[in-house]
Amino acid sequence: MGAYSYQALDANGKTVKGVLEGDSERHVRSLLRQRQLKPVDVRSSSQKRRSAAGAAAQAPAGRRLFGSGGPKLNHKDIALVTRQLASLLQSGLPLDEVLQAAATQSRKPTIKSLLLQVRARVLEGLSLAQAMSEAPKAFNTLYRAMVKAGESAGFLGPVLEQLAEYTESSQETRQKIQMAMMYPVVLLCVSMGVVMALMAFVVPKLTGMFAQTKQKLPLITEILIGTSDFIVNYGLFVLIGLIGAVILFKQLLKAPERQLRWHRLLLKMPLFGGFIRTSEAARYANTLGLLVKSGVPLLEALRIASQVLANRHIQEAAKAVAVSVQEGTSLNKAMDQVDEFPPLIVQMVASGEANGQLADQLLHAARNQERELSFTLGTMMGLMEPAMILFMAGIVFFIVMAIMLPIFQMNQMVGG
Repeated sequence: MGAYSYQALDANGKTVKGVLEGDSERHVRSLLRQRQLKPVDVRSSSQKRRSAAGAAAQAPAGRRLFGSGGPKLNHKDIALVTRQLASLLQSGLPLDEVLQAAATQSRKPTIKSLLLQVRARVLEGLSLAQAMSEAPKAFNTLYRAMVKAGESAGFLGPVLEQLAEYTESSQETRQKIQMAMMYPVVLLCVSMGVVMALMAFVVPKLTGMFAQTKQKLPLITEILIGTSDFIVNYGLFVLIGLIGAVILFKQLLKAPERQLRWHRLLLKMPLFGGFIRTSEAARYANTLGLLVKSGVPLLEALRIASQVLANRHIQEAAKAVAVSVQEGTSLNKAMDQVDEFPPLIVQMVASGEANGQLADQLLHAARNQERELSFTLGTMMGLMEPAMILFMAGIVFFIVMAIMLPIFQMNQMVGG
């Protein structure tokens, strides 16, 4: 049986879309009629191309999953699916029933279709890892390697449980960083917006009266008037130029050499460089520890762990570690040679290799790095908030003084 996406009309003439499992398109159409639905379009979810007759129709979600590498699920969806699979497997259900139940529980047609297709491939004789490899955008290399190791060792349920915890922990860390960074970013944007509004609409009205007096204005007032005129006359062009510069910068970073140089520069930046290095070290240690604990061979685990790193410079260092280990060097010496990982991780890896508890030591090191990451993040936010307040206070003080000084001069002239 395979998964089929359909488009049908109900008794009221409303369009209904979804996914059904059947032996053929005719079988699915028959099932739809039994549900009092009129089939309009029924297609296999794994077909790679749309037929010319259906090109004008809107494609149901999940139609091109395997043909285009599968859907790209977000971390929340993949964590939920993994948790469901782990719970159902550990309850003793067969794998095909587990996939069927997880698909039934899902409310998203894309996920439902994906799981039904994986189930269809499993029923054809493929392993779960092999079936998931046909949707690499949904199940990345790390995911498939752990599933493969779990199937080989006969502990697929516990391995999926670990994978679910890892995915949820990664999502929680990511959300924590995003929420922490959101406040200063929003504060900066609002502050700059207020300043631009003052300079474009309020300051010209206040400084307009100074032009009528024809007196020599203080330098600070002339700077304010010049800045205000520039924003009024050229502000829109500057904004368009900034947006264009950002787009151009992103396009330039697509070149591997430029991206590598930029990532090296980021690591040298004060405070931010340490934050990036700690974050990458925690991700690397956590991924590597999880893979080794799940039974993935060390060399394969090193290769996969290097792929999860976001910074290209540290990623190249991780690849060099894998090459050194393949040539016979111990892991701790290989990590020490590249000089890109914190000494604490290197020491704990050496301890793990000595006592045969490498996976546990790596996971322990990852937790230490995550605690340090939280501390660094707190320090950064603690510094950025007063810095933003001082910045805004300075801008407001500058505007007030630029307006008040000419007024004081006019009062002195009148009084004299």
